[in-house]
Amino acid sequence: MTKDNKIRVMIADDHAILRAGLRLLINAQPDMTVVAEVQNGRQAIEVAGEIQPEVVLLDITMPVSGGLHAISEILKTSNSVKVLLLTMHSEPAYLRTALAAGASGYVLKKSVDADLLSAIRAVQRGHRYVDSELASQLLDQVIGSQGNAAAGTDQSKILSDRELQVLTLVAEGFSSREIADRIYVSTKTVETYRARFAEKLGLKTRADVVRYALDLGLLSAEKFSPPKRISSPAKSRKSPKTTIKERTAN
Repeated sequence: MTKDNKIRVMIADDHAILRAGLRLLINAQPDMTVVAEVQNGRQAIEVAGEIQPEVVLLDITMPVSGGLHAISEILKTSNSVKVLLLTMHSEPAYLRTALAAGASGYVLKKSVDADLLSAIRAVQRGHRYVDSELASQLLDQVIGSQGNAAAGTDQSKILSDRELQVLTLVAEGFSSREIADRIYVSTKTVETYRARFAEKLGLKTRADVVRYALDLGLLSAEKFSPPKRISSPAKSRKSPKTTIKERTAN
């Protein structure tokens, strides 16, 4: 097989040692070659547009712009590029979001030896691939509800605009009553939104919500701090805007 016929893979991960190991593994295959390596989501978007890889191997948790945030932007760079998530996250929220955003595959880092090479070949041929550990538990549920999402669909489409706004505020540390004051609804309504996004994404604790919001690019890990308390919503007639911050590189 000539170099031109090999599957062109780009690796996006912020751990240099892992990238080196993946490069050796992939380049050892007769039908694959690594054409680029990047260390954050922003670079992944830029370089994918420049070199047009066939498969982007993308970590979820990266500085500057996380993998979940980068998926739909990478897909806009080419009609043929496929995004394969390589991650340590086995929570349903990440799998649902990745597939809804247009990712073609999802592999856990601990399953690299068993699943990664098969996953790269599968997504390059136009198939979906879900890690074998997750498939038996989640595949029917996730594909049934999200699997028909068109490639490039924004990951936020899983949630309504209001649910996404409430999720962000919860992640920032606001209570349900404080959120109600900020967006001018009742506390009961806020609790309803919280229950909806928790059910859709499988997020059980506030720690789950914070981690998910960080990986989606809704919060900045470096700038995250407890919110200021709100004395009264009547001080301003303008509805406060939820700030969506891009993660800053270390």
